[in-house]
Amino acid sequence: EGYAYAKRMIDVMNRCYNEEYGCKFTSVIPTNIYGKHDNFSIEDGHVIPGLIHKCYLAKKNETDLTIWGTGKPLRQFIYNVDLGKLMIWALREYDEIDPIILSVDEKAEVSIAEVAKLVAKGMEFEGNIVFDTEKSDGQYKKTACNDKLRKYLPEFEFTSMENGLKEACQWFSANYETARK
Repeated sequence: EGYAYAKRMIDVMNRCYNEEYGCKFTSVIPTNIYGKHDNFSIEDGHVIPGLIHKCYLAKKNETDLTIWGTGKPLRQFIYNVDLGKLMIWALREYDEIDPIILSVDEKAEVSIAEVAKLVAKGMEFEGNIVFDTEKSDGQYKKTACNDKLRKYLPEFEFTSMENGLKEACQWFSANYETARK
């Protein structure tokens, strides 16, 4: 709760600095990020890097890939290279005080089960994917609207989940010993 409140207060602070001093500060709001050089900790990482690490270990140990929950919740994921490009654009071109959501389109929302299958494909994992329904799914849907981004960049092409995950999986496998985990 405190984390979310603090993020909202950044927007309030940006407006106050603009009103008081004429400063043009803003904030960007990315959705779930994944890609090379992530934190691949199973306990402390985010969804995709944690799944990549779990899949790596399942392949190595010839065990099932166990996913917490039913796999039904939906999420939007942005490849870190795409986010980097959008951050540079925002620094150079975005001139509003109101925040902007940097996210794939709503139609690109995918289920955790779909992500798990794509990770398995990217890792060339041929074992079983098992959903541990004793574990919680969490919130079913966390859709973010990127209409403002599309107003500015209607032609921006996001990396497909399949390609981004393939690159992230290959990077993790090649850098397992030194990757953050």
